[in-house]
Amino acid sequence: MDKISNTNRERWNALACANVEYSRPFLDFTIEEAAQHVYRHGILKDVAGKDVLCLASGGGQDSVAFGLLGANVTVLDLSDVQLERDRQAAIHHGLQTKTVQGDMRDLSIFTEKRFDIVWQIYSINFIPSIEPVLREVRRVLKRGGIYFLQFANPFAIGIDEDKWDGNAYPLTNPYIDGEDLSERFPDWDVKQPDGSKVKCDSPHEFRHTLSTVLNSLTGNGFSLLGLWEWMKKEEKSEPGSWSHYTQIIPPWFSTFWRLDK
Repeated sequence: MDKISNTNRERWNALACANVEYSRPFLDFTIEEAAQHVYRHGILKDVAGKDVLCLASGGGQDSVAFGLLGANVTVLDLSDVQLERDRQAAIHHGLQTKTVQGDMRDLSIFTEKRFDIVWQIYSINFIPSIEPVLREVRRVLKRGGIYFLQFANPFAIGIDEDKWDGNAYPLTNPYIDGEDLSERFPDWDVKQPDGSKVKCDSPHEFRHTLSTVLNSLTGNGFSLLGLWEWMKKEEKSEPGSWSHYTQIIPPWFSTFWRLDK
């Protein structure tokens, strides 16, 4: 692992210890909820018996959903604490989940064409270049396999959602591929159940332009099956709130791809 990975490992461990939303295992998840989580886009139909890699997707959430639906689940994540949440959730639900600590850019621990599905929630923006990840996913995914990739909307990632000026969320910085957003946003405020916030150092998080993401995926033999924008669906959102911000500009995209080459 390089310096960025070591820093992000340390900072994600701290975020997980602060109980960031993505580190709260799905201990009360039902099979019905798991089906909604995995099948909601209509691309995946039946994952029972499938070999699934939850890539940089630790935290005891996605692994639970796939495990409850009968998949053979492996989780690779940089954060030790995130992986501990997966183990905690597996024990709670009686699942057999394999956990591996590692960098998403190096999947050499896995043989070629090992997985039917690679499932990667919002994590690819924590590395400066996506190309090494896509090459590794291509190597470990079976021909015809499915790659779910969630990534930041590059037009939204540079906006400060706390800066509502009464009319808009100003977009003031240049649209730069590879920009490290942690230099402009050095802290994360992790909201606690009692409403208080814990301040943690931001992990390195990088903007990847839309052309970079799409061209890199197609260049590595992936065909797009579908794209969805994410936003909070609330009828009445207070201007300046997180839900209002997401309705002005969706903060990330969820995409499905098939490996054809």
